[in-house]
Amino acid sequence: MSIRPVKSIVTSKPVIEGAGVKLNRAFGFGNTSEFDPFLLLDDFRNDRPEDYRAGFPWHPHRGIETITYVLAGTVEHGDSLGNRGNLGAGDVQWMTAGRGILHQEMPQGDARGRMHGFQLWANLPSSLKMTAPRYQDIKAADIPEIIDDDGTRVRVVCGDFWGRRGPVEGVAADPRYLDVFVPPGRRRTLPVEVDRHAFAYIFEGLGDFRSASKPFGVLTEKTDGVNEILVREQTGNRSLILFDRGDEVTVQAGDAGVRFLLVSGKPIEEPVAWHGPIVMNTQAELQQAFAELRDGTFIR
Repeated sequence: MSIRPVKSIVTSKPVIEGAGVKLNRAFGFGNTSEFDPFLLLDDFRNDRPEDYRAGFPWHPHRGIETITYVLAGTVEHGDSLGNRGNLGAGDVQWMTAGRGILHQEMPQGDARGRMHGFQLWANLPSSLKMTAPRYQDIKAADIPEIIDDDGTRVRVVCGDFWGRRGPVEGVAADPRYLDVFVPPGRRRTLPVEVDRHAFAYIFEGLGDFRSASKPFGVLTEKTDGVNEILVREQTGNRSLILFDRGDEVTVQAGDAGVRFLLVSGKPIEEPVAWHGPIVMNTQAELQQAFAELRDGTFIR
């Protein structure tokens, strides 16, 4: 067994999307080869309805899958095929855009105005870029949750983990999507297949992925040339951790515990031609998609 070292740690950046929704982007719209098959991760978390209620009005997608996971509030959605629905706290929607769909997502928040969720984009291989659109709407009660003896909790959205399987099926990249909570002061090692790219995204508490072989809170001595500086090796809210190769991820939880998404998938390793909400393999395919949008033949 080999623990995956950390390749990089970054803090998600504020962006504005849709009709003026304020959110934080962990990665996306750049060189995402290290995250392949994933393209983008957005954290839409806000307690001010005026910052999210304008939502994401009608827009197209082709060539990808979008995964929406709601933690607080609700999201109303609809599409060009006539599908309508609501995602509530704990629900997941895994949408395969395939050859093309127009849809909208309108965050509503909860009774206290809180809205929190994530949207992850996963690429499709060339053989499935033009497949028929498909939805997998998963209610919170249908997502298995494993509670270990030490209080560690894992919700399994997709993939196999600790003998349980998530309800999302038939996804090309064979991903694993977990929502993990490790209790205060606990150190846990979690399996991740060696042939997958993997990342964690912390959204509650503090955790130490960089020096998990040491007890949490061990102070590292550094100097600025004058003073001795003591630095805690810990990572917190809205932090994205990208892992290198290995078959295990180890985390040491802080004083209040740590909760994070742990996502992994098999790289597709194909060329990416990407503009806005459409992701194809070549510029010619991308140009054709936008030409079809202009002449009204995008939806097939």
